[in-house]
Amino acid sequence: MKQLSSLVVISLVSTLFLFSQNTQKPVLHAKNWLAITGKPLGATAGAMMFQQGGNAVDAACAMLAATSTMWDVLSWGGETQALIYNPQTGEVIGINALGVAPTGATPKFYTEKDMEFPPEYGPLAAVTPGTPGGLLTMLAEYGSMSLKEVLAPAIQMAEGYPIEAQTANRIEGEKDRIREWPYSKQIFLVHEGDREAPLAGELFVQEDLKNTLLKLVEAESQALESGKSRKEAIYAAYDRFYRGDIAEEFVRGCQEQGGLITMEDLDKWQVYVEKPVKTTYKDFEVYKLTTWVQGPVMLQALNMLEQLDVRGMGYNTAGYIHALYQVMNLAFADRDFYYGDPYYPPDEPIEGLLSKEYAKQRLEQINWEKNDPEIKPGDPYPFQGTKKNPYLKYLEEWSNKEVSGVQTLEGEENYQEAFFAGTTSIQAADADGWVVSITPSGGWVPAAVAGRTGIGMSQRMQSFVLDPSENPFNVLEPGKRPRATLTPSMALKDGKPYVSFAVQGGDAQDQNSIQFFLNMVEFDMNVQQAVEAANILSYQMRNSFGKHEIKPGNLTLNEAIPPWVRLKLKAMGYKMNFRPRTSGPLNAIYFDREHGTMWGGSSNHGEDYGIGW
Repeated sequence: MKQLSSLVVISLVSTLFLFSQNTQKPVLHAKNWLAITGKPLGATAGAMMFQQGGNAVDAACAMLAATSTMWDVLSWGGETQALIYNPQTGEVIGINALGVAPTGATPKFYTEKDMEFPPEYGPLAAVTPGTPGGLLTMLAEYGSMSLKEVLAPAIQMAEGYPIEAQTANRIEGEKDRIREWPYSKQIFLVHEGDREAPLAGELFVQEDLKNTLLKLVEAESQALESGKSRKEAIYAAYDRFYRGDIAEEFVRGCQEQGGLITMEDLDKWQVYVEKPVKTTYKDFEVYKLTTWVQGPVMLQALNMLEQLDVRGMGYNTAGYIHALYQVMNLAFADRDFYYGDPYYPPDEPIEGLLSKEYAKQRLEQINWEKNDPEIKPGDPYPFQGTKKNPYLKYLEEWSNKEVSGVQTLEGEENYQEAFFAGTTSIQAADADGWVVSITPSGGWVPAAVAGRTGIGMSQRMQSFVLDPSENPFNVLEPGKRPRATLTPSMALKDGKPYVSFAVQGGDAQDQNSIQFFLNMVEFDMNVQQAVEAANILSYQMRNSFGKHEIKPGNLTLNEAIPPWVRLKLKAMGYKMNFRPRTSGPLNAIYFDREHGTMWGGSSNHGEDYGIGW
């Protein structure tokens, strides 16, 4: 009987272990290349480049072009940010292709219109388009194919592709706003009657966008015919977009509808190829883009979590959830006060923010018994050799008490949906060692289309603040980039890529990225388990969109969290809601050095999809 009991226990343990390995999607195994993004057809565009001999940068650019054409919560007028691992140098490179505030976009301009922040939609929400410049720069500097080859799938899609239900239904749901903009209305509202949006599976045709993309290819072809190199020819297409006839029509269409973007704004804007920031977490180097996005939040959080026994706490125990929530809140409070465009004064205290000693000091502020709704930004200045914080007055007055007045269930659901909203993600890697992680966004449905370009304008202006007391580093100014949420990630081990990952979802992005990384390195999940795992979500940070609301103590948990954990968290002061999926959506590539292969993880949210070979 004793032996039987032992066998039963072993059997139960084995069953639980096997069950724990189950995922809704399989791992993507590959030897030569992997292409993952937010749409199946987008992943196919990446696979087409690989099949034609392209590298991971070529494939990533093709996926970016395809998903922008498909309006996968972004369009060509949005913004692109990327991390690229260059195997020839062993370096991680940052691509900053975020648009800037146009001429005339000042705090006074918006406050005189009785706006607390720039608007969420329309031409007055638009920064200059960044995605075309980002794509062209990545392709010219690190790709191997021509622009004509890379844009071919997107051009075919613009001629007419079978639209998915997700995008078609979003258009239908936003049709009242779309009607406000004549060029958008012509493209999106193709039917008369109750349903004006395209039907799922219907061919969605974008003639103006096709012509714009063909003009870029034409500029490249003319440059090649005149003896220019591959790189120079791609930059000729760049010039046509930002300084030529495409720019002229974009500006005309923008200003016709009340927007502010000028030819000078497009001409002056530039893509920055920059050095990303990084930290170490045990044996790993983790790379993020710097303070023009929220990326350093993850690094700050990891600096704190490294000092705790994360594995010993246990996955999704009350203690682990509480520690994670508090650490993230500390990091996000710093984001909300100190992050902004590093190319504009004042200088962000990034050295102090990423200091291990600063992390230790911040960790000491945690109340381990209850949630602290009063967590504020810290003072990183002493940790970078500067004794005096120039913004102590603002810091002393800063408060978390600006809680939204939304009380209805419907209002709460709308708030959460807005919190999650945004973007797609792109992951690409090849056998030669090139790795690309991108989180493009902007110009999502409902977007105001700029004239006959077919290009939807960005809505990123809303991420600025107008009052310096809220964040002196992110105050609206012409030529300046708003602090965006978009944040690709990459981790190296022993100087080689370990995992590349990105997630869509506004202010939730780095929250999910932190947990994905911990799921792999602390809880021994494979990459697909890690992208599907039950994450938590805090709302105790200032929303980067809309009215920049904050909800201290609000916590989203997965429905699988057991009742005893819920009771403990309730006693600790948390207000909880539950969702069946809380993992992202995340996409990732893990590099199996032992076997010389790649493992792809593709989110079980929405339409994320990957193809490998």
